[in-house]
Amino acid sequence: MTRTPRRPGADDTRCPTCEAQVLTQLVEVLTAIADPTPLTPAEQDKARGPNRLIWCLTQRPHSPPRLRWITAWHPTACPHPHVADHQCPGPTRQAPLF
Repeated sequence: MTRTPRRPGADDTRCPTCEAQVLTQLVEVLTAIADPTPLTPAEQDKARGPNRLIWCLTQRPHSPPRLRWITAWHPTACPHPHVADHQCPGPTRQAPLF
């Protein structure tokens, strides 16, 4: 059985632990795993933390959705939805030792 290649943009997948739908994408050197639910500015402030990033989800008509860093230069009136890193509520699984 051959596996189809992954597209370069954000990919709709499921969390292996809690089975929630998530967006995954390689951004720079980080594999971003984000919840697909858009957040309001108040929800973004509440969700943001030292180990949880907020992403700009750009969507264009002829390309897949893409997660982008929100930096200091990010426009305050950004027209794209913003999503947060996925925090799995389920138990963590230990990787096999061997």
